[in-house]
Amino acid sequence: MPKQFKIFSTLLGLFLACVSYTSTLPKADLIVENAVIWTGNSEQSSAQAMAILADTILALGTIADLQKYKGEHTVVKDMTGKFITPGFIDAHVHLMMGGNALLSVELRDATTQQEFVKRIADYTKTLAPGAWVLEGNWDHTLWGGELPKKEWIDVFTSENPVVLYRLDGHMVLANSLALKIAGIDEHTPAIEGGEIVKDAHGIPTGILKDNAMNYLLAKIPPMTVPQKEKALKAAMTYLLSNGVRSVHDVDSIGTYPIAKKLKEANELSVRIYAINPLNHWDKRNDTFKNTDKWLKTGALKGFMDGSLGSHTAVFVADYSDKAGDRGFFINDKKDLKKWISKADKKGLQVLVHAIGDDANHVLLEIFETVGKENGPRDRRFRVEHAQHLLKEDISKFGSLDIVVSVQPYHVIDDGRWAEELIGAERIKTTYAFKSLIEENVTVAFGSDWPVAPASPILGIYAATTRRTLDHENPEGWIPEEKITVLQALNAYTKNAAFASFDEQEKGTLEVGKLADFVVLSDNLLKVTPAAIKNIEILQTYVGGKLAYIKK
Repeated sequence: MPKQFKIFSTLLGLFLACVSYTSTLPKADLIVENAVIWTGNSEQSSAQAMAILADTILALGTIADLQKYKGEHTVVKDMTGKFITPGFIDAHVHLMMGGNALLSVELRDATTQQEFVKRIADYTKTLAPGAWVLEGNWDHTLWGGELPKKEWIDVFTSENPVVLYRLDGHMVLANSLALKIAGIDEHTPAIEGGEIVKDAHGIPTGILKDNAMNYLLAKIPPMTVPQKEKALKAAMTYLLSNGVRSVHDVDSIGTYPIAKKLKEANELSVRIYAINPLNHWDKRNDTFKNTDKWLKTGALKGFMDGSLGSHTAVFVADYSDKAGDRGFFINDKKDLKKWISKADKKGLQVLVHAIGDDANHVLLEIFETVGKENGPRDRRFRVEHAQHLLKEDISKFGSLDIVVSVQPYHVIDDGRWAEELIGAERIKTTYAFKSLIEENVTVAFGSDWPVAPASPILGIYAATTRRTLDHENPEGWIPEEKITVLQALNAYTKNAAFASFDEQEKGTLEVGKLADFVVLSDNLLKVTPAAIKNIEILQTYVGGKLAYIKK
């Protein structure tokens, strides 16, 4: 056989083999191309195009690489050079509360007493007598720091009970009608782990803190199923518009059955990790442990203390503006250890809210003790907030493999007033993101919505600039704790996925993972940190399906 013919035969065979191989490759349902894709995967950090089959990533690479995945029915979308990231994961939201807040009076940006009162009065006019006025999320620091009083609103709300949260969720304002319904008056005794604020004559002002809120919250009629569905749908629409396609719902006792119902009707558009209260560790039902790519459970959340703004966070030393006040523990420390240990033995993940430096210190001791007593396993204990830390405790988060779930927007919000409460020295280890990362701690980002906007873009801006909302810190509040955009992106994607044991399914854009991604107006990795807040969410995809598009 002539040599030329042998060469031709070999080449023909290779060609036919390639054709045969290409023809047997699965064909994508969707290919997005001409994009700048940040994958979050260190082994393939960027790509021009991505092929998707059903809800899963089929391939990533150059536009040429992905031609072989095009079929007769493949939809091809030209992203015109836009920047794509993995879909954002918000590791700390109050989902039902947030959805309900979207449908209620909005007080978050009321900057004066007059505006605060007017909004409540105007909203109450739209309600039938007897209907409750809820949520609100007010911030008294915006009008100088005076706590609101029931007298401010009683004249406008005489026929409607009012229970409005401070934005941190650890304090409410109630009007006289609501206090009457709850049986709260000058004779109501003090409660451990809470406070009924009273005036000089012993009369309740309408402000209830932490456990004292339970007197009143127990009297609020439960939301109906239609009301919950409406709130959850509103929440999902809002989250998708911010590029958030997965959330860790940290008080999900009322969310799970509604989310399950929507899932069964194919109406769930955001993936939910539903987290139940830690003090219910002994409940035995299917909502405590299940795995599903849309609706997952298996975690419990508890509380050490309250919040800085409410003076209910626990510190080793007194508050700087109130001698003798160190805050208070919401739960007995022995009870917390028992609940954490029992839940851990059941194989459940445990998350605990801790704000003050003493609350964090005690919690680390409990986690360390429980880990030793129950034996080694991949438990991923989480501290929610970890806002104010003793310097010597920062390294312990890393040595104990604790996941720290923090909310960067709080930095630029609390930075306006926090130093007045705890002084210049303790401020140095407040929201210590960089220090924690340098100790190899897994730092996951969230929003605490509706306490703060559920916007990862604003969160990344806050973490990288630390510019407070009052514009008083142009170089950053505690600037040595600023982190890079890449670190912030990781915190909102793969670290947040790790925080819920989901790193095999989401958090990065890789072959075999869920096709959840976000299209942005600008390249996060190229704009200056100060310009990040202006970046827009153009599109959000969940499972390869377009779930949001900016109009």
